[in-house]
Amino acid sequence: MNLKKAILDKLSTVIDPELNINIVDMGLIYRIEVKKKVKGKMQKVLIKMTFTTPACPLINDILNDIKNKLDEFADLDIEITVVFDPPWTSDKLSKAAKIKLGMI
Repeated sequence: MNLKKAILDKLSTVIDPELNINIVDMGLIYRIEVKKKVKGKMQKVLIKMTFTTPACPLINDILNDIKNKLDEFADLDIEITVVFDPPWTSDKLSKAAKIKLGMI
């Protein structure tokens, strides 16, 4: 399994407590970029993500859960950037999430 897939799999265990759907299926993860390993340094991973709204009351809880889940990758330097541009919309939901929410 490649590193990007392993990180994505781990992120899919982080659940949005309001909807009971994982953040990957919610479409909150915009990008995972694994940087080339530099000798003598930890490998850098950049994660760009969003939330359904900037006013989400659970942002800190979800970010803490993400950090706790990604702690298993102790040999990586993981940087998470939260953005609201482009804004999240329901079209970012996976098919499984749309089914769970009764949208299809």
